[in-house]
Amino acid sequence: MYGFNACSHGRHVPGADLRHGCSQAGLPASHMKLSRKILKFTEPLTYRRGWRRAQRSIFRVPLEPMLAQIDRERAREIQQRYANSTAGYAKYANIEPWLRLNRERVQDLKLHRSAPKRVLDLGCGGGFFLFILKNLGHSVVGLDVERVALFTELLELFGVPRVVWRISGFEPLPNLPQKFDWITAFSVNFNLYHPAKERWGTAEWDFFLRDLQQHLALGGKVFLGLNPQYDGDYYTSEVRDLFLSRGANVERERITFENGLRF
Repeated sequence: MYGFNACSHGRHVPGADLRHGCSQAGLPASHMKLSRKILKFTEPLTYRRGWRRAQRSIFRVPLEPMLAQIDRERAREIQQRYANSTAGYAKYANIEPWLRLNRERVQDLKLHRSAPKRVLDLGCGGGFFLFILKNLGHSVVGLDVERVALFTELLELFGVPRVVWRISGFEPLPNLPQKFDWITAFSVNFNLYHPAKERWGTAEWDFFLRDLQQHLALGGKVFLGLNPQYDGDYYTSEVRDLFLSRGANVERERITFENGLRF
């Protein structure tokens, strides 16, 4: 599948034969560009992401029936009220783009083709992800702070329940009325210490994962979508090793515990 060629330092470089061959053959730049794209797609991460995009197109979830359930007048009033706001969160008042983004998240976790599940979304924001799941027959609960009034308005518009809570290092989640088949968190920022701009280390993450286990039903799964750290990475090598040791599939920012948490 890969071509190999020895470089001047005695190392083997994946795909070097392909690049070298194109160069020697005198192929035009457009062909060289295509060959680089083909080479990139043979990389496992690129392949997995490309396959997910393809599946989204094949099994696309229609949003129109869900949009028809929303109070359009109320939605329009919210959007107009935030139209000229300079606050960063005001963009969420424009509902449809965020529903499309969260449709992809639903599809990536295959929850659009799943029997009804109990789902807890940490840092649920305006509830776009949970609104779609609710319309697909799942039982949903969000958890977040109530600092942003717009998010509260959107949750009410969508009819999505929320537990008000701030996630902090070394502090357990609140008592919740049920256990969950899925616990999700997208664009995670609760692992950030303000204002020091320091991220959780292995101790905080281990505490958090052990606590999550208490809220998982038998066979429950966890998905974490991390934000990059200030140096551009998503975690230290120590944190990555911790995720792996607890049974995670680590794909850059995507941390998935398909078979629950292992301790």
